[in-house]
Amino acid sequence: MSIQQEQVESRRTFAIISHPDAGKTTLTEKLLLLGGMIRSAGTVKGKKSGKFATSDWMEIEKQRGISVTSSVMQFSYRDHFINILDTPGHEDFSEDTYRTLTAVDSAVMVIDGTKGIEAQTLKLFKVCRMRGIPILTFINKLDREGKDPLELLEEIEEVLEIESYPATWPIGMGKAFQGTYDRFTKQVEVYRGNEESVFIPFDGKTVTKELEEHVRSEYIPGLIDEISLLEEAGNEFDLEKVKRGELTPVFFGSAIANFGVQSFFNSFLPLTLPPQPRHASKGEVSPLDDGFSGFIFKIQANMNPAHRDRIAFVRVCSGVFERGMTVTLPRTGRSMKLAQSHQFLASSRETVDKAFPGDIIGIYDSGNYQIGDTIIGGSETFEFDELPKFPPEMFRKVRVKNAMKHKHFEKGLTQLVQEGAVQLYKTPFFQDYILGAVGELQFQVFEHRMKGEYGVDLEFQYMNHHIARWIPKEQIQDRMLDSRVLHVLDRDGHSVLLFENDFVFRLFQDKYPDVTLTTSFEKKKESE
Repeated sequence: MSIQQEQVESRRTFAIISHPDAGKTTLTEKLLLLGGMIRSAGTVKGKKSGKFATSDWMEIEKQRGISVTSSVMQFSYRDHFINILDTPGHEDFSEDTYRTLTAVDSAVMVIDGTKGIEAQTLKLFKVCRMRGIPILTFINKLDREGKDPLELLEEIEEVLEIESYPATWPIGMGKAFQGTYDRFTKQVEVYRGNEESVFIPFDGKTVTKELEEHVRSEYIPGLIDEISLLEEAGNEFDLEKVKRGELTPVFFGSAIANFGVQSFFNSFLPLTLPPQPRHASKGEVSPLDDGFSGFIFKIQANMNPAHRDRIAFVRVCSGVFERGMTVTLPRTGRSMKLAQSHQFLASSRETVDKAFPGDIIGIYDSGNYQIGDTIIGGSETFEFDELPKFPPEMFRKVRVKNAMKHKHFEKGLTQLVQEGAVQLYKTPFFQDYILGAVGELQFQVFEHRMKGEYGVDLEFQYMNHHIARWIPKEQIQDRMLDSRVLHVLDRDGHSVLLFENDFVFRLFQDKYPDVTLTTSFEKKKESE
């Protein structure tokens, strides 16, 4: 096995997805604790304790106790190199999450055991399913009273339409939570609150003195019956189905109590895939190919406010990245030397000299890169598939309160829009600035960051429009436009129509059936 193949096989790159408050960021913290990256786990809602989740590094995340941007964290564990991407759970930031999911090889789905499958979990699961990536499930909050475990499994299979295999099984829940039985290792992990777990060998049938000492006697017969039921009537374990994303192994635990997390992660490594081939304009690009290639799935401004820097996040897809190498950007044809490169623990970073397929690295960006860009280290030219784009559903006119701050306003607007969280439009004649977003919270985060990072106070003007469609410039006629159908330009100068609502949109389509409307600007339209 070559050095590159060894490095590729040891990589695991995955995202953690869930509905808000299911415990996703808390689980991330415990995995970092497990990997020795942090000494004590912060809590997401850490205002009282003064401790904040490592992955929630933005000031607004610390204040509100929510994740509003994807974070990247990297560490070594059991001879593997782990890349974790903690994604925002809030639906207003789903576009950032969808893009992040293109950069991973597997996903961990966190489900709140007290609530079951929630709306955002379902949306994100569908994206993972569409990409055919392995999904492992962690059912959280077993130390609270919640839904029956069999009911949760049924919900996974019916709502998500995926087979499930309970890899661990809970013994009691809430105040009576005793622990879990691991079907892979044939042992009971005993829950002891804040103390370390005790592990007891158990074949699922024979009751030992040690088991009786640690698990309340009234729970043992039920445990034996449930294990028997799972063996006889449950789905068979099939590793190939797991790797094709057709079966999800299910683990039970409590992230906040750090219970079941290590058992889960020990099983995670053999159940998930190393870096996989990526589709590009030239066909499949293998991680074992010699030439370096990668794509940019995220751009973040001001991760270090003292330096006002911009970092482009790159998923390495093939070859070996070496600091100082020269790469080509096929979109522009330009060549650039990558002298500044980093690996991450959320906002903390360290210089990386070498990276392999599956790794996520950050490269300094002076404004050359866009989300979705391919970068290539050799003479060959190709581009990876485009990343998903979503039309905004809310629009606000925005202006700076203090005209003396207009330069700061322009700079902040340019940098934050390039991150992709909000979209920028201008009216053709008066050059009014209009922001488009998927949800209201994006405007609030934009306003907060403009004030905190650029010292600019903003004024917003509400707009009634809720639908955006791109239109070839030559098809626009003045008679099409009124207060309910507004013509604006996106930041690349392409024409967009903003419609007040679905009724106005359908009326326009009926009236102008030959007009081409798309949900994003399509390059092919340029040549038509």
